Amino acid sequence: MKIVVKILKKPVTSTFIAIFFGFIVASIVLGVAGYNPIDAFSALFGGIFSKPKYISNTIIKATPIILTGLSVAFAFKTGLFNIGAEGQYIVGTIASTIVGIKLNLPAVLQIPLVILAGVAAGAVFGGIVGILKAKFGIHEVITSIMLNWIALYLSNFVVSTDVFHQPDSTSTYMINESGFTTILGNWKTSDAGMEFLSHHKWLSEVLLKTDVNIGIIIAIIMAVVISILLYKSAKGYELRAVGLNKDAAEFAGINVNRNIIQSMVIAGALSGLAGALAITGTAPHKLSTMAAFENNG
Repeated sequence: MKIVVKILKKPVTSTFIAIFFGFIVASIVLGVAGYNPIDAFSALFGGIFSKPKYISNTIIKATPIILTGLSVAFAFKTGLFNIGAEGQYIVGTIASTIVGIKLNLPAVLQIPLVILAGVAAGAVFGGIVGILKAKFGIHEVITSIMLNWIALYLSNFVVSTDVFHQPDSTSTYMINESGFTTILGNWKTSDAGMEFLSHHKWLSEVLLKTDVNIGIIIAIIMAVVISILLYKSAKGYELRAVGLNKDAAEFAGINVNRNIIQSMVIAGALSGLAGALAITGTAPHKLSTMAAFENNG
């Protein structure tokens, strides 16, 4: 009995229970609507696992959601509701695109600079929310929602400028190829690469038919890093203490305002990282005019 209770208390258990009941609710809704839940879920899983390229595309699409979800979860653990992950993601794509177009350095320099530009932009956008919360008591939900729209229109403005707008299109120029983070990007289209892949159908379908990139690896690493920061460091203890009880944290000598700002800077940086990896890792490697949010955050 104790083992069962111990298992039920684990976070991963609650995750699987939530997924299970999610399918139950979805089945009820589908049934009421006149659809067969089994057929619907078969089509769902078939669309994910039936072909290697579907699996790869699912992972690629999941990467920005993982990172922006991590951004929201981190802020929540520190007592803040970062509903501005979408805007932080967008400014990350803006900064990465601008740097990726303007600079054309060797990949060993270009890639870190393009990614860091996105991270920095997201951190600044998150930091603005943190400052307004810490210094003026303005609720982060209000400011982050407003900044989401500012980010969207800023992106469209950058697309329309003469410097970045690609003629006869609704997008900017593509970033320089040295900033791409696609896996084996040059090799897979070379003669040697095509020859090798012709004998490995599964690998060929993944590499040639999808924009497989390093994003998922970085997302997993960041999830581990954030977990260590929150639960294995003094700074993480401070951030969580402020989130649990600001008055008690302040009484214990913790600088509440500074920790609020730092929390939002880190959350914003994570969303900015998601935007940077989207630009460097997936086609078309550029900004396009948006009529609405893409719901990555």
